[in-house]
Formats: sequence, structure tokens, C-alpha cells
Amino acid sequence: MGLRVTLVAAARSSSLLAERFDDDRPLDEAGWYEVQLAAHSLVPLGAAELRYCSPTPRSRATGTALGYAPLAQPALRDCDMGRWRGLTLSEVAALEPAAVDAWLSDPRIAPHGGESLLAFISRIGGWLDTRPADDGSIVAVAEPAVVRAALVYALKAPPSTFWNVDVRPLSTVTLTGRPGLWHLHLQAAVG
Repeated sequence: MGLRVTLVAAARSSSLLAERFDDDRPLDEAGWYEVQLAAHSLVPLGAAELRYCSPTPRSRATGTALGYAPLAQPALRDCDMGRWRGLTLSEVAALEPAAVDAWLSDPRIAPHGGESLLAFISRIGGWLDTRPADDGSIVAVAEPAVVRAALVYALKAPPSTFWNVDVRPLSTVTLTGRPGLWHLHLQAAVG
């Protein structure tokens, strides 16, 4: 069977239009409400042998609210956005439109002075590939960008695919396999 890694996207800390790069704000009222609504389907994931989270306040709070008692993993942090940290995409696009265009089109560059998209995807992939290779299960609450990067890495998709993956708050995805050989596992609807 191999390893089973279920990634849970952290609950929201702001509306989509107000999301900021490297956002370290805690859950907002809507986020707490969404956790309560989704808890019935997400709490059972806490039976995993290993429970992790991104080091952000909203990832920690989401994992804690779901009863996972997760261990924060520095490698699961969001992409380092350098001087764009704390700004929205629209704010950065107004200040540095050419830099934003370059960043969106070339995964190897980091005009913000932080981490390139390619380096970010590789870091998340490195975390996946250093999990125990034995059969077992892991649940990790992470920022949506971390979940996107894990999917791109696991599927060996081109880095530009990152921009085509939509990860909603509290959505889940499961990867099965072993280091270097991951499969996307979709859960059948229970009816």
C-alpha cells in the first residue's frame, strides 16, 4: 500500500480578495465557522499516525480545532515572498506590474527577493519524500499554496500547473505511495 498523506487546506483568515502573501493572520470568524461545519468529515483524519501542520497561525488553529494536536513543520511553510510579504496580489501588481508578470511566467525567478516557485515546489516535494517510507498515514494541515505545490510535485507536472490548481479552505487531497512515486487518491462519494 505505501504511505498515505492527506493534506487539509487551512481554514480562511480573510476573504479571497484580501489574501496577502505570506499571510500570518489567525482564523477569522468565517474560518472558525467553516471548521465547525466541516469537522464531522475532517475530525476522523486525526486518526493518522503522524499529524503535522504548516507553522502559520491559521494552519495551527485549524489543526487544533479539528483535534489533531499537530506538530508544526517548518518545511511546510508558505512560499517566501520576500518584500511582497503582507501585500495582496493587486497591491503588488499596481506597484510592480512587470515583476508580477515575470513571476507568473517564469517559475525559476523570484523578483520579490524571496523563494522562486520552482524552489518552493521542490521544498514541499522534499518534505513529502522524506516522510517514512513504511505503510502508514499522515495528515497535514497546510496553507493552500503548500497543497498546490505538493500536487504539482507529486504528479510531476510542469511548475506552471501550480497556477491552475484551486485549493479551497478545508478541502482535502490524499497522496499515496512512497518517496519519489506518488499517486493522487480521490475518495469515492459515500451515498
